[in-house]
Amino acid sequence: MTPTERHRLTDHDTAPVPEVSTRPARPPLAITTAAAARRRVRALVAERWRSPAGAASEEAVVDLLLVVSELVTNAIRHGGGLAAFDVHLTPVGVLLSVRDHSAAVPVDLHGHGALPRAHEGNGYGWPLINRLSRQVRVVHHAAGGKTITVLVPLT
Repeated sequence: MTPTERHRLTDHDTAPVPEVSTRPARPPLAITTAAAARRRVRALVAERWRSPAGAASEEAVVDLLLVVSELVTNAIRHGGGLAAFDVHLTPVGVLLSVRDHSAAVPVDLHGHGALPRAHEGNGYGWPLINRLSRQVRVVHHAAGGKTITVLVPLT
């Protein structure tokens, strides 16, 4: 990270993001929709993710796919479009990175995983991402935009 880049790690989990290879788990595919991102992640997990405890539960995969949907949809709707989508498998789950074109950071008004009150204009996506992810990190890029990286556990 260059000195001009800033990052924020949520305080709900202070453990570092596991080291992973910088090489993508499979060749990058053009992802332009949340549905395409979900298909890619589901296939990757089904084909390659294994832990000593066995395959991921369907509940864990559903949570993962919800986080994928929210991150990609937020980048498209609020971030000026999807600039990059990366998926890395780790021993405990899936590390997702979504880059968009906006420097605006989602407002974490509701704390870790707390859903907004009905009369507030905020959506449910960001609180769900925080609730279902072990870590959330936002990195601003000097050239513009940001990358949101989350670790979604499958164990």
